[in-house]
Amino acid sequence: MTQSGRTPHNQGVKAACDPPGKVELRKKVTLLRGISIIIGTIIGAGIFISPKGILQNSGSIGMSLVVWVACGLLSLFGALSYAELGTSIKKSGGHYTYILEAFGPQVAFVQLWADIIAIRPAGVAVISLAFARYILEPIFMPCGVPQMAIKLTTAIGITMVMYINSMSVSWTARLQIFLTFSKLLAISIIIIPGLYQLFKGETKNFQNAFQVDTVQLTNLPLAFYSGMYAYAGWFYLNFVIEEVENPERNVPLAICISMVIVTVGYTLANVAYYTVISAAELLASHAVAVTFAEKLMGNFSMAVPIFVALSCFGSMNGCLFAISRIFYVASREGQLPQILSMIHVRRHTPIAAVIILYPVTMLILFLGDLYSLLNFMSFLRWFFIGVAVTGLIYMRYTRPEMPRPFKVPIFIPAVFTFTSFFMVFLSLYSDPVNTGIGFAISLTGIPAYYIFIVFNKKPKWFQRFSGQWSPP
Repeated sequence: MTQSGRTPHNQGVKAACDPPGKVELRKKVTLLRGISIIIGTIIGAGIFISPKGILQNSGSIGMSLVVWVACGLLSLFGALSYAELGTSIKKSGGHYTYILEAFGPQVAFVQLWADIIAIRPAGVAVISLAFARYILEPIFMPCGVPQMAIKLTTAIGITMVMYINSMSVSWTARLQIFLTFSKLLAISIIIIPGLYQLFKGETKNFQNAFQVDTVQLTNLPLAFYSGMYAYAGWFYLNFVIEEVENPERNVPLAICISMVIVTVGYTLANVAYYTVISAAELLASHAVAVTFAEKLMGNFSMAVPIFVALSCFGSMNGCLFAISRIFYVASREGQLPQILSMIHVRRHTPIAAVIILYPVTMLILFLGDLYSLLNFMSFLRWFFIGVAVTGLIYMRYTRPEMPRPFKVPIFIPAVFTFTSFFMVFLSLYSDPVNTGIGFAISLTGIPAYYIFIVFNKKPKWFQRFSGQWSPP
């Protein structure tokens, strides 16, 4: 492997200026691959398993469909804001890079610290556990799946994804395209029969769909909270901007196409569910897609867990591909050990940045209460995304000269920022203990910044490890 050159945080990467033969991450993410990254990471297990959180908190079928559409629109606002950031600051890294550009290294390091110690490893572990559970379910049916079998299969799945991402960017992207089409096929298998039943006149579940007396305004924000989580993933293409062909054109296009596909798919899938399943049945179900398939397709319902597993595997693959670029960029900026900015000479993959999460994820998987950890930290994702989009508004005034090939009306980032911070406030109100623990974990990044970054009189062994010392 060889080290990529460090880039000062206030400059974009200019591939045209690279010296001949320089080892770097290549631009292998086409428009189709960009779309597959976004769709493949947004659509996980949620739409197939448990859309009941939105129904439960919205109070009626009609309002739940309104929430699905509204959350898609709000996510589009966030994605368009990120499209402006990505085409203005052509550096990979997503949230980390934009916070670094707008608010400086200390705030960016706190976000990075929260990512490394909890958010990313817990997130990968959770989606990987869902993959293992549903790929094993047809094998063990009608019995339950043993917990150790789930964890061992999870470990195998994580290892496979990390190996693929370490070996080839092209194969990672091709796999993501295949898995994305598998997800869309799975959603189509739900939508088409469901809409066919609707056109046949199966509309009894939609009677009084907008019944007002069942809607509680105090619970409505929680429905939006669940919906925004279902759409989370639209930001992952920004993590790999440096590898996108013609980002000025392809990033906004990929974002708009992906968000339209996902919003339409989610909404129609829910319409299909309600055509076959009543609101009471949906609320009682632990796996809505399986319940739907059992009622409408008979034995074909056995295939649903396989589709869910493929969907989860696609989320694992897309997430890891994108997340590794955060660590790669942070290393290049001098905030992580230098080895993480190394690129394999032949494979052109940041292998060290890919595998950094492996030991922590495995530790959490087998020893930690990862669901509690994810609850502690999940709201921080929206906080830092809100901070990043606030940075867009801030830089409109502090850096008006910055080139902006794609520019959105200011109300779009303003509405999205308000929504993000409102969800954070809602977390503080509804679950102050877990939210407080999450903030406390995140704030440990402040002393860590001074210990690992600012403090210059480090032992030589530490400087060797962090790549900041060379022998005389």
